Amino acid sequence: MKLSIHWLREWVKPRANDAALAEKLTMAGLECEAEATGHALPGILVGQIVKVSPHPQADRLRVCEVDAGTGALLTIVCGAANAREGMKAPVATVGSRLPDGTKIARAALRGVDSAGMLCSAKELGLAEKSDGLLELDADAKVGAPVAQHLALEDSTLVLELTPNRGDCLSILGLARETAAIYGVPYKRPAMPAAKVTSARRLAVKLDDRKDCAHYAGRVIEGIDNSARTPDWMRERLRRSGHRCIHPVVDVTHYVMLELGQPLHAFDGSKVEGDIHVRRAKDSETLRLLNESTPVLTGADLLIADEARPLALAGIMGGSLSGVSATTRDIFLESAVFSPERVAATGRRLRIPSDALYRFERGVDPTLQRVALERATGLILAICGGSAGPVTETGALKPKAFEVKLRREKLDGLLGHDIPGTDVEKLLTRLEIKLRRQGKGGWVCTIPGHRYDLRLEVDLVEEVARLYGYDRIPARPYPALLPPAAVPERTAAQILRERLVGRGYFEAVTYSFVDAGLQKKLAPDATPIPLDYPLADTMAHLRTSLWSGLIGAWLYNRQRQQKRLRLFEVGVCFAEVAGEVQETERLGLLAAGPALPEQWGSPARPVDFYDVKADLEALSGDLGFEAAAHPALHPGQSARISVGGKPAGWLGVLHPQLVQSLDLPEAPVLLELDVSALKSAAVPRPQAPSEFPSSRRDLALVLKEAIPAAAVLEHAKASGGALLGACSVFDVYRGAGLPNGFKSVALSLIFQDNSRTLTDEEVDAAVKAVVQCLQAAVGASIRGENSGGVDQGGTGRSAV
Repeated sequence: MKLSIHWLREWVKPRANDAALAEKLTMAGLECEAEATGHALPGILVGQIVKVSPHPQADRLRVCEVDAGTGALLTIVCGAANAREGMKAPVATVGSRLPDGTKIARAALRGVDSAGMLCSAKELGLAEKSDGLLELDADAKVGAPVAQHLALEDSTLVLELTPNRGDCLSILGLARETAAIYGVPYKRPAMPAAKVTSARRLAVKLDDRKDCAHYAGRVIEGIDNSARTPDWMRERLRRSGHRCIHPVVDVTHYVMLELGQPLHAFDGSKVEGDIHVRRAKDSETLRLLNESTPVLTGADLLIADEARPLALAGIMGGSLSGVSATTRDIFLESAVFSPERVAATGRRLRIPSDALYRFERGVDPTLQRVALERATGLILAICGGSAGPVTETGALKPKAFEVKLRREKLDGLLGHDIPGTDVEKLLTRLEIKLRRQGKGGWVCTIPGHRYDLRLEVDLVEEVARLYGYDRIPARPYPALLPPAAVPERTAAQILRERLVGRGYFEAVTYSFVDAGLQKKLAPDATPIPLDYPLADTMAHLRTSLWSGLIGAWLYNRQRQQKRLRLFEVGVCFAEVAGEVQETERLGLLAAGPALPEQWGSPARPVDFYDVKADLEALSGDLGFEAAAHPALHPGQSARISVGGKPAGWLGVLHPQLVQSLDLPEAPVLLELDVSALKSAAVPRPQAPSEFPSSRRDLALVLKEAIPAAAVLEHAKASGGALLGACSVFDVYRGAGLPNGFKSVALSLIFQDNSRTLTDEEVDAAVKAVVQCLQAAVGASIRGENSGGVDQGGTGRSAV
């Protein structure tokens, strides 16, 4: 937000220059800086065009006779289309300089001498572009310096306020804060109530005072729709980042900047009947001033008449009832709406506005009538017209909010004893009313504009920042600090520690990604665009961690790091049924050699099974099933499951993506839901059994399409408590097997911690496994009718 310091000094006069004022406000918690925005513009005067004649040799040029208060008319050749007789505009006289350094000299333009230059707003550095001469007020004094007429020698406060300080989004709020910081008074300009000269009024009905606590409005009839916003107001709006639209609209913007109360003006001829503040009906629509037509729900608040909605309360007016160049009567609204209600609608519909910016932070509930009278007075002074009586409804005097401040709490948090009289003076400067409560503290009545003061610690902070943090001495404080309990480690912390132990480095990447890269890596995901992206390459929320990990890998590889292991634990986003859902995921990327350079092992690139082993070290309850992923290499990718439910993907990046992204090699990628990993069984150390184990090997014939993981899953489920380990140690395809079949060799190890198992017990368990596999996956024993089961010791069947 930007505000004129010259405007601020009309309200409060601190004993400081502009830079010191900005520094003081920043140290008090209102981050800002003073920015010089004006120009002295010596030799540029207010001129009046007395006569306009066509140029004898150029159709687009005209010869103007201009009175600049120099004693003689100046002949100036001008090409501006809006130059006309009687118009007042800036004149750069001979010898003056424009802000861009251009020196004005006498010149002959197509055979006509020109003694000066009529200026546009752009040429004076007041706008980035302009279509013609800068028109000045009709009552501007001819010959007066333009910088004096427009009060250009000024600085602007550029404020970056925290969301809790919505009370400072105006000259009134900033003056009140400045006065409290410097301990000086502030004075509001006179704002008398407007004289009522019309009897017309509109009744107002509120459905729920929780949505709209206070509503005030009045009709103003017969305004002059040819009126022009005066220069002084135009300049203050320009320096605050507002463009002039219409005198009535400009007044509402001006009062909002001055007092902090958003206002809205409706075209009176477009309002049918009385005003109704109500919730929208489901699927109701309203065309807004920004030409959008949102579909509303019952959670949205409307300003309506008896026939249709007129405005989205606290956010934006409707285009049908907006003020235009033909407007003669207006209905002026000043209200306070629920911050939660306005904020929820604004964020859902993604409609930014200055009114929303203030209402969602909280507007002073006592300010509506004052702002209405101020705006009425300005409109009558600029546009004329007749004001009707004010219609008010709702809580005219909102209930005061009280907070207790204990002396003990104040001293304990500050570590410094501030005299009680000083505490009272400091809080009184903030318009907080105090009532002593014995010797131990005060009961503080919070003013309506301070939504951020609701707790005792808030008042302690106010005392500290007004007293001055630099005045609170820094010294060691004795304290008894009992040893704190060690907090339980989270699943994400455990994951990080184990991955670091296996040679991985953690990466932290942006949640915003390039839409093109994300489309390649996750083509099935619905893109989620950002409303206000930081850059074109960061315009969408990520649906996968891979895009960030690939970028981090390339960054490191370009710096000669060829062997890299990266992981990230972060949030990914997905759109489900129109809502954005967040999922915490683990992402891995491995590239380069499988092992660091050494003499003991031959060099080889990292592969699928290396990363699979790293993942299995995190949890032993994982399943892997060959499956196709659009971003992974066919035949070198697998779907990861936990407890039989899909949880993620593992594989080598697809060769086509390696080529299209111009990557130096194909990295191995993994992505897994952290929530699934939390529920998976974590490998735990166990004491070895003192009794011998018994191993049985099975050679199973089954269909090619059946994954080995399914065989292991059924074997483990049917082997009973005696089955200690189960693994696949060979797969055979070829002669001796039917087409479409394969042989899977399964190792079963049985053991008990309390005794040695008998052959009968082991054979019974093996038989249960075989029967289960026959029923579940159609497996048969390869070889003899004995089932290929070795009947003794640790012998093995044929594979």
